[in-house]
Amino acid sequence: MTMSVTQQIITIAIVVIGTMLTRFLPFMVFPSGKPTPKYVQYLGKVLPSAVLGLLVIYCFKDVSLLSGSHGFPELIAVGVVALLHFWKKNMLLSIAGGTVVYMILVQLVF
Repeated sequence: MTMSVTQQIITIAIVVIGTMLTRFLPFMVFPSGKPTPKYVQYLGKVLPSAVLGLLVIYCFKDVSLLSGSHGFPELIAVGVVALLHFWKKNMLLSIAGGTVVYMILVQLVF
């Protein structure tokens, strides 16, 4: 089933409005002249660590320690990520390096 031109225009308009709302709403709710509320400051401190923790848990959720490679590629890749991050303090390098090591281990070693 294809969308009519009217449906396409409505869909694009809704996406544009949604995107603009998510971009402009924080500036309207928290104007620059007012101090940032305490709960927003708190969330700014704790959410990055919480999100990172959730990502780590999500990455390990399907790892089986009793079968297959017993989680060795995953553990080695996490070690590479940690070492790269402590060494270079560059998140993109850490993630990319860990991903490359994991894919090499999965495709060629284990």
